[in-house]
Amino acid sequence: MVDQQNIPLTRDTIRSGHIRDLIRNNAVSYKVLSDEELHASLASMFPDGAPDTDVWLFGYGSLIWNPSIHFADKCCATARGYHRRFCMQTHLGRGSPEVPGLMLALDRGGCCRGVAFRISKEKAAEELEIVWRREMVSDAYIPRWLSMTGPDGPFKAIGFVMNRKHERYMGQLPEEEMAQTIERASGFLGPCADYLFNTVEHLDELGMPDQGLTRLRDRVMEIRGGGDSSA
Repeated sequence: MVDQQNIPLTRDTIRSGHIRDLIRNNAVSYKVLSDEELHASLASMFPDGAPDTDVWLFGYGSLIWNPSIHFADKCCATARGYHRRFCMQTHLGRGSPEVPGLMLALDRGGCCRGVAFRISKEKAAEELEIVWRREMVSDAYIPRWLSMTGPDGPFKAIGFVMNRKHERYMGQLPEEEMAQTIERASGFLGPCADYLFNTVEHLDELGMPDQGLTRLRDRVMEIRGGGDSSA
């Protein structure tokens, strides 16, 4: 049974392997990637197996407000061909085996506004390893080079796209089901609702509100306030 005490998601907790070990020891059914698989996945993103230029990374959820990496620059940017959706089930970080939660992922179609982080060439290998240890716990995400548009025009950035073949993929859930799930779920990284609230708050602060997430946030707050008509 996982200790439900909140564990901060920081460079240290990611690099130590503590969070990965916790997930590996308590994963419900899916496989946690080994260190060898993790390194192979990261190397596959570059022709020579390692970055030799600055690298852009796209954040659309918690990376926006808790990147946990050292970066040289950042900007608001739009990813083309994918949209942000609560479509990944979580049994641990923001949920439990008894009460699973939901996490954001990029799903096919549309576009998504978020934050792009430029990681300098000198630090790219080290910082991307931290990103991979954080995001690529299993193969529920697929790393992709995304077509981006930013203040200075088009560019490419690494982003993590939903693997639709993975058992954690929940598809297009009804909004009410998402709200009910998010409101009640909590895990060792904290309540699922906090993940939603933080994302909405920071997107608003950046001047790029997500109407769907805002509506979902309002419904979760309504349920918490006793406005749950489905109970």
